[in-house]
Amino acid sequence: MRMLPGILVLTAAAFGQSLTCITQTTTESQVNTYTLPNSLLMQNGTPVTTTDQWNTLRRPELMEMFANTEYGRSPGRPANMTFQVHDNNPLALNGKATRKQVTIYFTGQTSGPKLDLLIYLPNKALYPKAVSPVPVFLGINFWGNEMINADTGITLNTNWVASSDNYNPTLASCVLNHVARTTCRGSNSSQYPLDSLFAHGYGLATFARNDIDPDTTTTAAGAANAFKGGVYALYPELEGGRGDNFTTIGAWAWGLSRAMDYLQTDTSVDSKRVMVFGWSRMGKTAVWAGAQDPRFAMVISDESGAGGVALTKRLFGEDVCRLVTHFPHWFAKNFNAYSNNETGLPFDQHELVAAIAPRPLYASSAQTDLNSDPKGEFLGVKAADPVYRLFGQDTLAAAAWPAYNQPVFGGQTGYHVRTGAHDLTAYDWSQYLHFADLRLKPVSTAITPVVKRKNPTGPVGIFSLDGKRLNRAGNTSGLNIGVVVKKEDGRVFLSAFPHP
Repeated sequence: MRMLPGILVLTAAAFGQSLTCITQTTTESQVNTYTLPNSLLMQNGTPVTTTDQWNTLRRPELMEMFANTEYGRSPGRPANMTFQVHDNNPLALNGKATRKQVTIYFTGQTSGPKLDLLIYLPNKALYPKAVSPVPVFLGINFWGNEMINADTGITLNTNWVASSDNYNPTLASCVLNHVARTTCRGSNSSQYPLDSLFAHGYGLATFARNDIDPDTTTTAAGAANAFKGGVYALYPELEGGRGDNFTTIGAWAWGLSRAMDYLQTDTSVDSKRVMVFGWSRMGKTAVWAGAQDPRFAMVISDESGAGGVALTKRLFGEDVCRLVTHFPHWFAKNFNAYSNNETGLPFDQHELVAAIAPRPLYASSAQTDLNSDPKGEFLGVKAADPVYRLFGQDTLAAAAWPAYNQPVFGGQTGYHVRTGAHDLTAYDWSQYLHFADLRLKPVSTAITPVVKRKNPTGPVGIFSLDGKRLNRAGNTSGLNIGVVVKKEDGRVFLSAFPHP
């Protein structure tokens, strides 16, 4: 039974349906007892005991429920989509990186809907951990590519952009008539610490949310109008009166997969190690994209809250009613049926996390971001443990919600809650990079694997740190280095030992 800690405070219409929201709670003592669905139990009651059952039966069943009820249907790759690389500067950011800018034309027509992808790849001359091809983090930015760095070579986004936002105060002075000006450059750079990514050997790929959907809609009428343009116009069969309609979060996730389509063609990018990430509503998007598209090697959820990794049935912070009234375009119309009726949902968000298994997932929260339900985010990741264990993967070691600024790394999942407010910070990135180093450590494929005996009696493979073979005279350290190469689950691990 749902506790009613307040009075009825909000009435709004979501796609024509009048909804009255009950005051939400952000007090842990007011969280009711709830029962989570068993991820390893089919709808017909059949237990799931093997990975084959999970992959062929249970996971598809869950993904169908999420698509039909919460995120809506999404189309596949457009048949006539094309890529145009219009910038490839190997000396960007004062020589730190190669900058690429790629326009993805969804219909193949330059006059049609498009996505502008910005890519930075670290240059090895300055960043020794950089390898070729480069693993990258892929995510959607909020206001435009030019705002993630002051680099004047970034093409200005000409789409509609908000003229104010608490998380980017510069917008009030640099946006004119909802169009960004050059003074907007770098205004969102604090959320994109490129030097830290480069130092760990990772690149960044990003595009603006307004390339897909400007996210301007806060009313049912506005939502209906928004769906008439942009990428939605390409798929009228997924709109209309259907309850599992193509949604904004669905469209953003679809855009991430289209960016992945390009990254698979770029030989300078390690497409087997593309990590999808997102903050806030883009965190919700990243989790949905990662669950749908197995090409993403790792998923990062930063303060995704309800509709992300937080448990819906806890009824803490933002709930279904607020999601579908404040943001009616984000979720499928069918989701309205669970406003003030979360207990009736046949699934919960831990099962979306489980759908990512056995791939790595890291989630993070912030102390004062109660609307996103920090504890519920941890519990959403923790409750996916049984599915990860089904795959033989280690899971979160912590049984209880960890202390602030005490990251928990366990097997294929990780989590932290930091002090501070709703944001994407340098501290968050430091944990993501550490987790990526542990789970998807970059390894140069330019090295030809050579396997030697553990205790060799003769000369062995001798390599410098950049993977080039050396002779004894070239080994300036005075030691020959024996290299043992191990390949596991598509990843290459190198261990070295001195050899006389």
